[in-house]
Amino acid sequence: MLSPSVAVPVSLVSPTPLRPADLLRLTDQGAADVLDGRHDALLPPGGVFPTSERWCVRLHSDDLVDLWLISWVPDKSTELHDHAGSLGALTVLSGSLSEYRWNGDGLHHRRLDAGDQASFPLGWVHDVTHAPAGDPITVTGPTLSVHAYSPPLTAMSYYGISDDGGLRRVRSVLTDLPEGDA
Repeated sequence: MLSPSVAVPVSLVSPTPLRPADLLRLTDQGAADVLDGRHDALLPPGGVFPTSERWCVRLHSDDLVDLWLISWVPDKSTELHDHAGSLGALTVLSGSLSEYRWNGDGLHHRRLDAGDQASFPLGWVHDVTHAPAGDPITVTGPTLSVHAYSPPLTAMSYYGISDDGGLRRVRSVLTDLPEGDA
C-alpha cells in the first residue's frame, strides 16, 4: 500500500502513457493531414459529406491511440456521455462545435471554432453538437473535427439529468466508435 506522502508516477494512475498534450498534438497533426489531402481516400465519395447524418472514419489506430475524423450536422447530438477509461482530445477543422459539459452543478457551454482544440480527462461528461454559423452568409455544411482517444475506446456511458438536478447514468455500451453512434 502506498503512503499518502509518496508521489505516484502518472503511469500508475493513468490508463495510457499519453498525456492530454500528446493527444492535442496528434489531433492537430491529423487535422493538418486531412487538410493537406493525405486522407482523401478515406473521405466519402467525391469528398461530399452527408448533410443529414453524422459521419466518421478512423484515420489511425494502434495499441495506444485511435484517431478519427468526424463530421457534425445540425440537430444531431451525441447525448451526455463519457469515454469510459479513455482520455480524449479534438481539433476543429471547419465550422464550429458546441460542447455542453457537466461541471457538477449543471451544464457548462463552450463553443469551439475552426482551429480550436480541447482535451478531456477521465470522467469528463459532455454532449457535443454542431454549432450554427454566426454569420448567415457563411457557407454552411458539416463541421469537421479530428478526435484522439487513448487508450482506444472500448465503452461509453450515457447520462441524464435527474429531477433533483443531479447527474445519473442511464446506460453503458461497449463500442469502438467515437462520440456515440456516428
